[in-house]
Amino acid sequence: MHSLDIFTRDIIQNALQAIADEMFAAMRKAAMSPIIYEVLDMGTGITDAQGDIASSGAGIPAFVGVLDKAVKQILKHHHADEIEDGDVFISNDPHDGGAVTHLNDVVLAMPVFADRHLVAWTANIAHWNDVGGMVPGSLSTEAVDIFQEGLRLASVKLISRGQPIRSVLQILRANSRMPDFMEGDLWAGIAAVRGGALRLQQLNSKYGIDLFLQAMRDFMDLGEKISLKALATLPGTTLSLSEPQDDASVFKVGITISHTEMLIDLRDNPDQCAGPVNLSRDGAVVAAQMTFKALTAPQGVTNGGTFRPLKVLTRPGSLFDAQAPAAEGFYFENMIRVYDLLLRCLATAFPERLPAGNFASVCATIIGGVHPDTGRLFTLVEPEIGGWGAEPGRDGNNAMYSGLHGETYNCPVEICEARYGLYVERMTLNDEPGGHGQFRGGRGICIDYRVRSDASFMTCGYTRSVVPPWGLQQGEPGSLNYVEVIRQHSDVRERYAMASSVPLNAGDLLRVRTGAGGGFGPPGKRCKDAVRDDLKNGYVDAATACAVYGVQG
Repeated sequence: MHSLDIFTRDIIQNALQAIADEMFAAMRKAAMSPIIYEVLDMGTGITDAQGDIASSGAGIPAFVGVLDKAVKQILKHHHADEIEDGDVFISNDPHDGGAVTHLNDVVLAMPVFADRHLVAWTANIAHWNDVGGMVPGSLSTEAVDIFQEGLRLASVKLISRGQPIRSVLQILRANSRMPDFMEGDLWAGIAAVRGGALRLQQLNSKYGIDLFLQAMRDFMDLGEKISLKALATLPGTTLSLSEPQDDASVFKVGITISHTEMLIDLRDNPDQCAGPVNLSRDGAVVAAQMTFKALTAPQGVTNGGTFRPLKVLTRPGSLFDAQAPAAEGFYFENMIRVYDLLLRCLATAFPERLPAGNFASVCATIIGGVHPDTGRLFTLVEPEIGGWGAEPGRDGNNAMYSGLHGETYNCPVEICEARYGLYVERMTLNDEPGGHGQFRGGRGICIDYRVRSDASFMTCGYTRSVVPPWGLQQGEPGSLNYVEVIRQHSDVRERYAMASSVPLNAGDLLRVRTGAGGGFGPPGKRCKDAVRDDLKNGYVDAATACAVYGVQG
């Protein structure tokens, strides 16, 4: 055992975080698609040689949780002598590639060698606009198996000893409707993993392989200690919850908390379906990991050791442990359903730690067609922002991304209008009522997209379109997520939540509405001055202020 003082350990551990953040910045600056460089629909990280996450970079929490699983799958598919210095692997298959999400989310991973020893991996994941399949954008609510959703890449070697494998690049280009965007985003990801690998090699040269590896082991042990310390402060308890969903199915969870473990049981849930909302087991595990982190030590370190005290039970062939060839294009809606289900179950026992329900949907909005100015195909892929739930002493946040997304951003109007064949005519807070309470839920948004060209289309994947976000401690439920299509020269409004390839023509209007979060505490206890501020800001109207809060406008 080599001696590792606390100062050197901290320097190496902070260097790992800085390297992961630098990878994120490089990828953002080089990417071609706004979904990556504006929305930041991506994530970066570093794993140890065995694939356990050593440092989570910036990006979507659910994406960072994917990277270790993808690297472990690469190690499973390739013998040690097939993994060489300079290699880069590509993967996107939730059934056999460790990507755990859907085919549009592509992982790039690079082994890092020091003195010919494999010491770590750099990895990233990002949403690609189109990977083939039955519809533009590769996401269809009508897909019944994964073969209809695009090109599957199960831990494929893309670059060998520093040299691109041309045949693989040709396959990628031939299977995308937007090959230029695909290739631009691909090389941005490659640049990021290569840059991170170089930094890690420099770190090993400075401190030596043994100290570097020991620092990573110590860091993971620290992650475990922080989780166990947090669990020790919680009362031992067993919880369960059943919750109806938009489609009338019922999701169930059991949670057992002890001083040394959190056990999450998702086995008693519906069978996998013939649609695209299935979730892989690893996807369910990522949702459980985020929940575990939110309850235990949300500000503490996150690495492979953090989740050692977490155990997740699933049933193969169920909606949360889908088997091939299940379609998973809209996996994210059931991933966030699992996450929200777990939070709701825990919030009943720990209302002081967790807020009321939020709009809890990615609200994926996909609009495509031919750009009227350039004649090029475009595909806008826009996750939407919505209202978060209230908590003790605090109103919910307005217009934030869901818990799966972390610190991501909506696409700026200027970029949207320049890159896509659309006008954004309005973006305001949603004025539909909901989320009343002593502390109110945050407001969702209302966005109007005006279509500029004929033969366009819209695909959407929203949940919480029937069952609203839940309130806590007598707080009222929030409001719903949905999309309206308002045809030019017509007053008829078509309402959608899960739909594919809805035809659109020039002049048609898409109106997106995302929900308010749930309220916390009885509405009658809300401070009168706060209600008046709500009136002033348009969060409630005079009738609601009078009927719900007892305050005259």
